[in-house]
Amino acid sequence: MMGSVLEDKIDRHSFHDHHDADDTPLASSSSKVLQQLHSFDFEDTSVVDLRSSSIFNTTRISRSIYVVLIKAKINLLLPFGPLAILLHYLTGHHGWVFFFTLLGITPLAERLGYATEQLAFYTGPTVGGLLNATFGNATEMIISIYALESNMIRVVQQSLLGSILSNMLLVLGCAFFTGGIVHYKKVQVFDKAAAVVNSGLLLMAVMGILFPAVLYFTHSEVHQGKSVLSLSRFSSCIMLLAYASYLFFQLRSQQNVYSPVDEEGDNGENSDEEEEHELTQWEAIIWLAILTAWVSILSGYLVDAIQGASESLNMSVAFISVILLPIVGNAAEHASAIMFAVKDKLDITIGVAIGSSTQISMFVLLDGAWEKKWT
Repeated sequence: MMGSVLEDKIDRHSFHDHHDADDTPLASSSSKVLQQLHSFDFEDTSVVDLRSSSIFNTTRISRSIYVVLIKAKINLLLPFGPLAILLHYLTGHHGWVFFFTLLGITPLAERLGYATEQLAFYTGPTVGGLLNATFGNATEMIISIYALESNMIRVVQQSLLGSILSNMLLVLGCAFFTGGIVHYKKVQVFDKAAAVVNSGLLLMAVMGILFPAVLYFTHSEVHQGKSVLSLSRFSSCIMLLAYASYLFFQLRSQQNVYSPVDEEGDNGENSDEEEEHELTQWEAIIWLAILTAWVSILSGYLVDAIQGASESLNMSVAFISVILLPIVGNAAEHASAIMFAVKDKLDITIGVAIGSSTQISMFVLLDGAWEKKWT
């Protein structure tokens, strides 16, 4: 009796061992199958994501057009640009052309700042501010070239100097004021090295403009008319060299001394407010090129209508060149600087406003001095 019970237990034990041994390869094989299925699912979703992120995808193109040209309410002013061009060729009424061109450039400037902000997600704040200042100054560059070809030297001088003052005072002041109101419970900070470098470059630009003017007004030049032009060209070369060094300093030392200040805080209070990437990197670059080209076209019609608008609106050309024209030309910087200040990104705000003034004073303004005699 005991032997039969013992044999029965041994048989049951051997049966369970054999059954477990059989289950082990089954379990391992099933887990391998599941892993393969998961890997297939992952590979499939990655392919779908890559296809959906293509800039040539019809859905992405439609969504990109909607986000840039339709979504914002300020885009209601976009039709005024083509209307200004139509009035230019049909009626020739410079007052209306000037007014409608101002309205047409305003939404383009705001969208230009938006596209630059989207590109700043991929480039970082320092390069993002540099790009914003560069694309924002495209209008001033086109106006300068167009006016120089038309021999409108005073308009170029007044618009560029007004643009420098507008960036340093109006744009930066509005950005700091708006950012201080929105973030009234905290102290907004920015990188000290950025402000020091930009201040030094602006001082150098003032000296480069002041020396030829002093030489001209004191009548102390050795060769009448030639000494001032030679000194202006020499200053232009020095300013361009200094600006190239400034760009090298910005791009090379972005992660070191000149790195942007950590404005997120220790608790990451702004992480929830961070905007999503609505545009890919290539979409942002393409939209920057399109918007800059359209702003430049409208700027040409704007300059062409200045003289006629001055007569029809009873405004002096100096007032239009110093006040109205810089406000329109700096609309991109104005919108972008306020936008970044509201989001507590003062490094980009300073890079946009002061960087734009630095570019104009050291690159645009002195480049004009190379072509024409400014005094």
